[in-house]
Amino acid sequence: MLIKTHAPEETSQVGRLLGNACRGGETILLEGDLGAGKTTLTQGLAAGLGVSAAVVSPTFIILREYEGRLLLYHFDFYRLEGTGRAVDLEFDDYLSAGGVCVVEWPSSAPELTPDDYLLLTIRTVGPAARELVLAASDARHQALIDALSAALEPVTMNPTTATATTATTTTLP
Repeated sequence: MLIKTHAPEETSQVGRLLGNACRGGETILLEGDLGAGKTTLTQGLAAGLGVSAAVVSPTFIILREYEGRLLLYHFDFYRLEGTGRAVDLEFDDYLSAGGVCVVEWPSSAPELTPDDYLLLTIRTVGPAARELVLAASDARHQALIDALSAALEPVTMNPTTATATTATTTTLP
């Protein structure tokens, strides 16, 4: 699925809708350049989970936990690349805890990538414009994409300007 956003608020809105769709046990891997909007999307996702605390990037501490209707485990693997520290995380314990795991920079610790996940890649296409590409590795995470697609349908203002190839494309207003 491909979603186009034009402002950080829209990227956050996609995250909120995704958080609304989470039921527990999901793993969402976020890829994108520095400043692409990974933390912005996670802030929206946290809002969808009912997290009231301010959500900030866990870059220097690797993990932040937040309480909402489901626990949110927000990881940032950026500083793990090549350090060998990834094995110390006991990451599998978080995956099986029943909350929602969001991982920024999963490619920095590929050995921790679980079998089941939603990969969400954020591409910068303009000063505030982003393309969000979602791909699921299994049926549970495909259900997240389907729920997000259904939730976005009513807010799509001009579907004729979206260019679909093999993916579903949604442009937010």
